[in-house]
Amino acid sequence: MHNRSGRNDKLSMPNAESQTSTEPPTALAPAEAATAILGEVARLGSERVPLVSSLGRVLSHDVKSPIDIPQWDNSAMDGYAVRRADITITGDKKVVLKVVDSIPAGAFPSGPIHAGECMQIFTGAPVPNGADTVVRQEDTTRIDEQRVRINDPRDAGRNIRKRGEDIQKSALVLERGTEIGPAQIGVLASIAAAEAPVTRIPFVAILSTGDEIADLDERKAILNGTKIASSNSYTMAAMAIVAGAEPLSLGIAKDNPDEIRALLTSAGTVDLLVTSGGMSVGEHDHLRQILRDEATQMKFWRLRTRPGAPVGFGILNGRPWIGLPGNPVSTMVTFELFVRPAIRKLRGHLKPFRRTRLVRLTQTIKTNAPLTHFLRVVVSEEKDGLSARLTGPQGSGILSSMAKADALMIVPEDRQVVKAGETLQAILLNETEHVAEVPY
Repeated sequence: MHNRSGRNDKLSMPNAESQTSTEPPTALAPAEAATAILGEVARLGSERVPLVSSLGRVLSHDVKSPIDIPQWDNSAMDGYAVRRADITITGDKKVVLKVVDSIPAGAFPSGPIHAGECMQIFTGAPVPNGADTVVRQEDTTRIDEQRVRINDPRDAGRNIRKRGEDIQKSALVLERGTEIGPAQIGVLASIAAAEAPVTRIPFVAILSTGDEIADLDERKAILNGTKIASSNSYTMAAMAIVAGAEPLSLGIAKDNPDEIRALLTSAGTVDLLVTSGGMSVGEHDHLRQILRDEATQMKFWRLRTRPGAPVGFGILNGRPWIGLPGNPVSTMVTFELFVRPAIRKLRGHLKPFRRTRLVRLTQTIKTNAPLTHFLRVVVSEEKDGLSARLTGPQGSGILSSMAKADALMIVPEDRQVVKAGETLQAILLNETEHVAEVPY
C-alpha cells in the first residue's frame, strides 16, 4: 500500500447529472480526450526532500532568495584592488602603489583603501571599501612586499562582481513547476537551501487483461506459441518510470470478471490507474461492464484515432482511470498521448505535452478512414528542415515499428492522402520542450 499523504488538490467532481455511467454518444477527437483527462487530474501534494535527492523532481512552490548573490562585491580575477583615480594617468608614466593587505578567497579585507594604496586580491575575495577596480595580476610588477607597479590601466572600473549581481535578496529565483536539473540544484545550494519543496512522485497502477497473454515466468508457453508475452506490462511500466512516476504492477487479469474486479481493488490508494486490453465490445471484454458495476464516472470510451480508438477514461472510486487498447503499438501510442501528460500534471509540470515539429514527408501516404492517424516515422535533419519516413507497415500489432520510430507523425482526420513533399506536424519522442495546450 502506498501512502498518498500530502495530496492537497482534490479531483474535480462532476455534477449530479454526470455521475452516472452514461457514455458519450460520439467518439472524441484526441485533443478533446486529452483535455478531458487533464481537466480531472490534479497536481499532487508537496513534500520536502534533501537537495541531492531533488534531481528530476518538480518544484511545488516558488523559491525566493534569502540573501544577495554574491553577498558582497568580489573580485572576478587574481590581481590588485585599487582606486580608479589612482591608475588614470596620461603618457607613459607608470603608477606605483603601496600594498597594504592581501585578501585570499574566504577572507575579508582589514579595512578600506586610501589614495595611493592597493590590496592584493584573489578571485572571489571581497573587494575592500574604497576600491572600484581590480587590475589583473599580469598587468602588474611586484617591486617588493610593500609596492607594486601598475603596467597597464586597461582594467579601470572593471573586474568586480557587484553584490546581488546574480540574485537579489527576496527575488524569485525558481518558479513552481520548474523541473530541477543540475543548474537548479546549484542555484538552490547557493542560497543555502538544504531541502527542496517538490511535488510528490505519483504512483501509477498498471493492469493488463486477456486470457491469451502471459508474464515472462511462463516463458516456455510463450516460446511454444501457446501464449503471448505481455509486453504491455513492461512497456507501460517503463514509460511510467521515464515520465517520472513509480509504477505498481497489478499483474495480468484473465478474462474473468471476478479476477479483473479483484485486481482493480488491489490497486489501493494509487494516484492513477492504467489498464490495457478489455476495451472492445466482444463477449470476453468485461472491463466496461465491471466499471459500470463499480459506478465509475465514465467520461468517454472511444476516440476518433488510429491506432488507439478504444480508449476510455473515468473516475473510479475517486481515482482517475485511463483504459488503453491491448494491441502493443496502440498501447504505447495512447500512453504517450494521454497517460504521459496526466503523469506530468500529477508531478506538478505546468506544460504536460511535448511540442510538435513540422516535418516534410519523403513518401506519399494514404489512410483509409476519416480518423486522426499517428504514424510511426523516422525523422532526419535536412538542410531545409526535418524530413520523415514511415518505419514500415503500420499495423497496431507491429511493436518493432515503435522500436524503430523516433516520432509520431500526425495525419489529420480530413487528410486521407498526403503527398511526398508535403508537411505535417509530428511529436518527436525525444523532444524535451513542452507546451501547456494540446498540440494534436
